[in-house]
Amino acid sequence: METFIASSDPTAWETVWNFFKNGGVFMLPILICSVIAATVVTYKLMTLSKSLIIPDQLAAEVEKIEEHLHEGNIEGLQKEFQAGETSLARLCQQAFHNAGRTQVEVQEAVQSAAREEIVKMNTGMATLEVVITIAPLLGLLGTASGLVVVFDNVGTDADQASVGQGIAMALNTTVAGLAVAVPTVIAHSHFGRKIELMAVRLEVLLGKVTSACHQHLFGQNK
Repeated sequence: METFIASSDPTAWETVWNFFKNGGVFMLPILICSVIAATVVTYKLMTLSKSLIIPDQLAAEVEKIEEHLHEGNIEGLQKEFQAGETSLARLCQQAFHNAGRTQVEVQEAVQSAAREEIVKMNTGMATLEVVITIAPLLGLLGTASGLVVVFDNVGTDADQASVGQGIAMALNTTVAGLAVAVPTVIAHSHFGRKIELMAVRLEVLLGKVTSACHQHLFGQNK
């Protein structure tokens, strides 16, 4: 409760406002970068959940795909594949849809669909990369602008307020740019690693599905 009161203290808000105000015009694009980064991170947290890509229960059933095909107990799985509520289900449906073709053709069809799913998983990653690049550069621009103000007043009868304003601009924009870039780098690295692991997991499961479908149909034809 005390923490909430402290955070609601008008002097605290005034300090934050002065921080942005003293940073100059470059604080606005840095603030916009922070809002964009926060929005993308929230979106990635929602869309990269395991339940939407490789749910544990479905993955466990796919692991036993050969057993299901051998026993002829595949109707339940096929309905889930056709519903297409997850990336794994949609890709497995591609494998079953093309099951009558050669194994190479099935693999190519599934790989094409898998690339599309991976592109979807990477949505927003480029935006994070842009924020990572430009936020520190905007901070550097603010720093340079602040130093220009400082040196313009060095050796003159300029008032100390102008010099102080230049120093504040230089320091505040640097801090703000790095404060946006650092957590964005961490988020980008986390999501990139997560996408990589999910892509590998999908590749393994789909390999089992395509192989099982081919062997099952080949055995039936024989």
